[in-house]
Amino acid sequence: MSSHSPTTPTDSALTGRDLARTVLTRGVVGRLVLGWSSVLALLLAAPLLQAPLPAPVLALVLAAIVAVIVVAAGGVVQQAEALARRLGDPYGTLVLTLSIVVIEVVLIAAVMLGPGEHATIARDSVMAVSMIIMNLALGLCLLVGGLRHGGLAANRTGTSAYLVMLAVLGALAVAMPALIGEGGGYTAVQALVVGGMTVLLYAFFLWRQTGAQAADFQELAGSPAPTARTAAAPAESAPLRVTLAVHRAELLLRTGLLIATVLPIVLLSHDMADLLDDGLARLGAPVALGGVLIAMIVFTPESLTALRAARGGEIQRVVNLCHGALVSTFALTIPTVLVIGLLTGRTVVLAESPANLVLLGATLAVSAVSASAPRATAIHGAVHLLLFGVYALVLFS
Repeated sequence: MSSHSPTTPTDSALTGRDLARTVLTRGVVGRLVLGWSSVLALLLAAPLLQAPLPAPVLALVLAAIVAVIVVAAGGVVQQAEALARRLGDPYGTLVLTLSIVVIEVVLIAAVMLGPGEHATIARDSVMAVSMIIMNLALGLCLLVGGLRHGGLAANRTGTSAYLVMLAVLGALAVAMPALIGEGGGYTAVQALVVGGMTVLLYAFFLWRQTGAQAADFQELAGSPAPTARTAAAPAESAPLRVTLAVHRAELLLRTGLLIATVLPIVLLSHDMADLLDDGLARLGAPVALGGVLIAMIVFTPESLTALRAARGGEIQRVVNLCHGALVSTFALTIPTVLVIGLLTGRTVVLAESPANLVLLGATLAVSAVSASAPRATAIHGAVHLLLFGVYALVLFS
């Protein structure tokens, strides 16, 4: 993805046919048609898809649903990226991250509330997200960026803020339940207290990130990206209220398209959950693979966005996407799942295995060391990729 520079007062607003031609592209319309036609097709074919399905039919239908969800998720990311380019960082990255979290929560809830016992789906998904985002995606970004640019310098203050959030929220999400909870999960009172404190901390973090400390999450001066924003030139950025006023029509249209693209994912997730449960049971596969699939569906588009940013030398953009995605997962997905569990009476097991806790701790330690270095290099990326390989080994052990 090309660098999305912030809006300036001289930007002209799109109107009428120009707006429609720019926003309603063939790809956008195609994704909408594919998503909603798939929902209609499953609705009409429901009587023919009653369990038990023959294994080839099950695999084909599940693969088709997952493919449609991935394509629709790509459409959500596309609209979120367009909003990001218009709003500028950190607002733009925040829109993209929150859009992804909505999809993640929908898919986890669909599996959790579906047939069968899925008490660990939230834990498995969050662990998979942690490893995919912080080791696979970030590792590839540092490797590609390091090989292409020699070394990349992120904004240490902003990166440090992400990492302290991840250390605390990660411990609350997957370590503390084993120490103070019951059966690997929080009690009702503990869930409400921990969930409430987590959301409040995240709200404070967002307030600072989008306000007084916004410059801490922007590219440093001297970034190799040709259009990177720097803290040294704040006068070029238009205030958010100016952007909202000048580009209101485009922002509203893109927001509407984002919602219209998310809804098919919501509607398809129930069928995906049913078929996924049946398929994993037949294969005798690890239950955690369901969480891995959800993480891959949700974060593949964002990981590709981060890789394009790394190729362009936008290391802070990479940090905002990868670290920000995991912060929002811990801070929003976990509390939401806890509330769903309380409202529906479903058990939510969050406590992780010792092996995965070691991996998560090592990941955060390596990330902290990388962030403290003057430049992140390809070597840092290779270490992250090794940690992801160990996670895959643990998954099938």
